Amino acid sequence: MIANRGEIALRVLRACREMEIETVAAYSEADAEALHVQLATEAVCVGPARAADSYLNQGALLTVAKASGCDGVHPGYGFLSENPEFADACAKAGLIFIGPSGDAIRKAGSKSAARDLMKAAGVPVTPGSDGPVSSVEEALEAAEAVGWPVLLKASAGGGGRGIRRCGGAADLPAAYAEAKAEAAACFGNDEMYLEKLVLSPRHVEVQILADRQGHVIHLGDRDCSVQRRNQKLIEEAPAPGLSPALRQAMGEAAVKAARAVGYEGAGTVEFLVDGDSFYFMEMNTRIQVEHGVTELVTGVDLVRQQLRIASGLPLDIRQEDVRVRGCALECRINAEDPEADFRPCPGKVEFLHFPGGAGVRVDSCLYNGCVMSPYYDSLAAKLLVYGGTRLEAIRKMRRCLEEFTLEGFPTNAELAYEILFHPVFVRGRCTTGFLDEYLPALLDFSRRVGEREADT
Repeated sequence: MIANRGEIALRVLRACREMEIETVAAYSEADAEALHVQLATEAVCVGPARAADSYLNQGALLTVAKASGCDGVHPGYGFLSENPEFADACAKAGLIFIGPSGDAIRKAGSKSAARDLMKAAGVPVTPGSDGPVSSVEEALEAAEAVGWPVLLKASAGGGGRGIRRCGGAADLPAAYAEAKAEAAACFGNDEMYLEKLVLSPRHVEVQILADRQGHVIHLGDRDCSVQRRNQKLIEEAPAPGLSPALRQAMGEAAVKAARAVGYEGAGTVEFLVDGDSFYFMEMNTRIQVEHGVTELVTGVDLVRQQLRIASGLPLDIRQEDVRVRGCALECRINAEDPEADFRPCPGKVEFLHFPGGAGVRVDSCLYNGCVMSPYYDSLAAKLLVYGGTRLEAIRKMRRCLEEFTLEGFPTNAELAYEILFHPVFVRGRCTTGFLDEYLPALLDFSRRVGEREADT
């Protein structure tokens, strides 16, 4: 059973079909006409549009899985993919949860506990609080110890939620209250911890695979530094400009991290890179949105590997077999308006055309006439390209964005196009502060181009 929706549900379904595994699509009323629902072997509605009543309804999902005769449950990303109680419930019901155990998710899922675990395993971590901070006073004490500025972060966080930056003591009380409230609303857990803010770092992550037999490997790194409000916009593999020694050290640290939590399946270890130093940030116990760029440069089908590992099979690839060739880029095309502070803009697809050609991949559940629901994430499509060199990949992505056409609602495609021409991006020198610094100029340039085209 595929306990998810959108492009990741379709991605999992395609891998299953290629492996001759039958699928059951669990869908909400809002997704009755979704593409993965139409292509699955069987489809069962699990509730109304609201995620809490459908995709987060564990009882309904498990009932459907058992009644349909399923052997396993693939959670995709988001929703219940990193919920240890759901992983435990699947096991108790006799279903294979296609991911790590509930215990491993707990160890990696609490960001404060994971920091302590990584520190003990010899993985570098940023200076921060010793465990959670349960009051403003504790947070102030920890901040004074590590030095300003600092980040307040939700222990159960993810996707950029429950994070606040504090430049000094005066900022902290309000930031603490806001972060706790957001964490409680998003994750049902308002526990917070604090860490030193590394100014203008790069966001680099390492893909890992681990089987039940104790084999753990990494499949290289990805750079995810182009982001706004901690939401990634453009990702690439491999990360540009890393020295061979730093790249090797990060890969080895990611394997240590996976072993420390007793990991099984596909996962990602995220790091902050500051010059030649790197620090553990968090571990994502699921398939990532940007997994496709790693697939393109390594030739390894990560969802297929997930299904093999969940079936009890050992990894069919060794560390020495992993080869990273060329460069892959991904642009996330979101139904949002960058001119209106990235306001989500779901709607009906009036006309759609995806680019093609050698080394081009589009992951999307959209089709002409379908409707993007306002109830869920704004991700409309992922454009991925592969090139023999980074410059070749950039040029190919520019061409694909020129060809990409989606009429019916605004997207951020034009902004992504402008970023691909920015000299800082072209030189591979983006940090997580890239859009904070250059967004106004990028939007202004895009606006002027639009005005010229309208005049023409």
